[in-house]
Amino acid sequence: MTTEILVKVTRGDLVESIHRGHIAVVNANGELLYGVGNPDEVIYARSSMKPLQSIPIVETGAADNFNFDQADLSITCASHNGEEQHTVKVQSILDRAELSISDLQCGTHNPRWPDTYEALIKRGGEVTPIYNNCSGKHSGMLVTAKHMNETTIDYYKLDHPVQKRIIEAISELTEVPVAEIEIGIDGCGLPVHGMPLKNVALGFAKMADSRSLPTKRQEAVNKITTAMMEEPELIGGTDHFCTDFMRILDGRMFAKDGAEGVFCIGDKETGIGIAIKIEDGNVRATYPVAIEVLSQLGLLSDLQKKQLRKYHYPQLLNARKEQIGELSPDFTLVRS
Repeated sequence: MTTEILVKVTRGDLVESIHRGHIAVVNANGELLYGVGNPDEVIYARSSMKPLQSIPIVETGAADNFNFDQADLSITCASHNGEEQHTVKVQSILDRAELSISDLQCGTHNPRWPDTYEALIKRGGEVTPIYNNCSGKHSGMLVTAKHMNETTIDYYKLDHPVQKRIIEAISELTEVPVAEIEIGIDGCGLPVHGMPLKNVALGFAKMADSRSLPTKRQEAVNKITTAMMEEPELIGGTDHFCTDFMRILDGRMFAKDGAEGVFCIGDKETGIGIAIKIEDGNVRATYPVAIEVLSQLGLLSDLQKKQLRKYHYPQLLNARKEQIGELSPDFTLVRS
């Protein structure tokens, strides 16, 4: 099976570019309900896996031991902007566990939020790992290792108990045996987990409808998804699609983006999971595809469609801030 056109980019009357990709819509029983392209395409879900990677933080008792509130749990699932609201929360988690920024093994990059970066430059501050968009995830893994009396210097390595618990949780939710999960290394140095797109969607479906899971796992995934939906500003931040999306869906859906054009959604009301992969890796195409999938499934109200329109049909602007084109979804879900 080949990829399908998902998004067209127009400038004037000309279709200037296209984005191809794959879509899988799955229920918690593992049934593929709808698809576009190849739902069996093996992908790295990248940061979309963060909600699943956070499960051991709760199940080990680390979250309770270090007095995690919903905001703490939300930041462990984040790909954040590096705004003050994010760095303060990560620092608080580290402080409670008597850890420091130097314990974070995620590496550094400039804060994603321009105002934060500008303020940092003006005061002569240092770009440290706390500004890394994955610092929340790393802080959650660090405190889990601390709680379990495990080494913290190498928590990010594949053979560390922290990562073994994570891959086992991912395997159980996605129904992909550990031995069949492809392993790569993410931009923050952690293992990434490769599997068919439909299995990624299944993981989100089981987090949306957790009734088939053991009681302890149910409690963990429900805490995580509730935290994401109640504290969406910590998942991304200002002008971030994940944050705006969850705020507008108001406690019904949780969502997480991933690098290289991945986006995943869990719908608490219907119990379905949705996984999207843009073939060329361009994240700009994930937003209109996600909204169009939900529109075709009839899961958005007219008001929600209106509120999400800037993501459904993103405008192309020139340097004068004039609209000169737009991105528009161009596909039809196929019932399986």
